[in-house]
Amino acid sequence: MPTYASTANFDLSIDEIAEEAYERCGLQVRSGYDLKTARRSLNLMLSEWANRGLNLWTIQLQEKTLPAGTTNLTGSDLFGSGAEAGQQIVDITDLVIRDSSNNDFSAQTISRSTYLNISVKSTSGRPSQYYFERTINPRLYLYPAADVDYTLVYYALIRMKDAGAYTNNAEVPFRFLPCMTAGLAYYIAMKKAPERIQLLKQVYEDEFQRAAAQDGERTSLFLTPKTYLPGV
Repeated sequence: MPTYASTANFDLSIDEIAEEAYERCGLQVRSGYDLKTARRSLNLMLSEWANRGLNLWTIQLQEKTLPAGTTNLTGSDLFGSGAEAGQQIVDITDLVIRDSSNNDFSAQTISRSTYLNISVKSTSGRPSQYYFERTINPRLYLYPAADVDYTLVYYALIRMKDAGAYTNNAEVPFRFLPCMTAGLAYYIAMKKAPERIQLLKQVYEDEFQRAAAQDGERTSLFLTPKTYLPGV
């Protein structure tokens, strides 16, 4: 009778990911510097992933007090508890305004130019529009200014955690481990195995597309064409 494993918890530590990546380059980890340069490349790749779109496992639900008269939030008023905590936010995906009766009201995102051209930004009411300024220290602008105390509820796309110690596990879903390993192999090849760059880049892009395709929300989409009747 065949024997099967009774667990499904396979994972890789940072040094194991580095070893696998080096082997794909036809190399072996020979020194502490080999691990150091691999970890640096891994952190750069994680930063690059933030430019490729949403990563659902990095989205966090946040709730912040929105006092009356507030037109914008930054720092710990926007996210976390430290003055620089807001720097962790890459983007805001959804936002609602919650009143004292726990009713949620949607708010629409607007562009910088749209917010800039609002004549009287201190107009009072329940905020219904917001502009998220994606600077190093991001700031969230709301319009109109809160007329009473509200609660700001939003989903924030957060920076991925750094690789950290070599014994750490990568803080990504298991389905992204092949992509992470393939990507690190490509990054290492740019420095140590240039003859394999094209092959490893193609493998990396294929792995990323497969992983990213599964990292989405399963919702129905209905499209209704707009009918245009000239002269009506």
